Amino acid sequence: MKKFLKCFDLSKKNIIVLGSEGLIGREIIKSCIETNAKIICLDLKSKNLQKNNNFFFEKFDVAKLDNIDSFLKKIVKKYGPPNYFINASYPKTKNWVKNSYKDVNLSDYKKNINLHMNSYIWIAKKIADLMVKNNIKDGSIVQLSSIYGILGQDNELYKNTAMRESMTYSAIKGGINNSVRSMAAYYGKYNLRINSIIAGGVFDYQNKNFLKKYKRKTPLGRMAEPKEIAFSSLFLISDASSYITGSSLVVDGGYSIL
Repeated sequence: MKKFLKCFDLSKKNIIVLGSEGLIGREIIKSCIETNAKIICLDLKSKNLQKNNNFFFEKFDVAKLDNIDSFLKKIVKKYGPPNYFINASYPKTKNWVKNSYKDVNLSDYKKNINLHMNSYIWIAKKIADLMVKNNIKDGSIVQLSSIYGILGQDNELYKNTAMRESMTYSAIKGGINNSVRSMAAYYGKYNLRINSIIAGGVFDYQNKNFLKKYKRKTPLGRMAEPKEIAFSSLFLISDASSYITGSSLVVDGGYSIL
């Protein structure tokens, strides 16, 4: 039993969490409270971060990737090199709601692809290179993705709601999933693991009509709680998943099997 529990020991490790103020990012931070790890939280602002001696906040804007090398150099100098990186960010433009097939325009499509997908992939590459440079031998990177990166969106879910399907979102998450496999193949020689989480719908007080239809389509009959995605993220960075890389862990209550 002790050997089993030791697999989940993250003490004295450095974990960078990008999107620490988001719905899932906040739960990842909460889940790290008992790990005794050093948590470096990255986001545009810090409102909900709990005061804790193991938590540190640094402002970071994914739209300004030209400065990422100097930013990461500062992080290493201040906190030491990261052992683990979890990207739970959800960057989007102001016109994100107009990304349905009916409303999307080329300019907004390109901006969101660059802001979301390209930032996920480029930051992961830079973090992986940083781990290699600092001789991190148990490094792990987790990218937050979605069932809409592997499935077509069910338009019936959005009828009688203000919600819409998103052409851009599917392209973004599909790209992230494929980049994880490619990066895992390359960085495996450095013993770095790179995986994604295929998250199903996460409860966030959505439209009642949407919730009813979503629950009917899901074998477990509900949406995910944010903490369930957070726990899965911590599993993938821990030694409990030491032989898992290039994988997309589906955490969707069975939605994708029907």
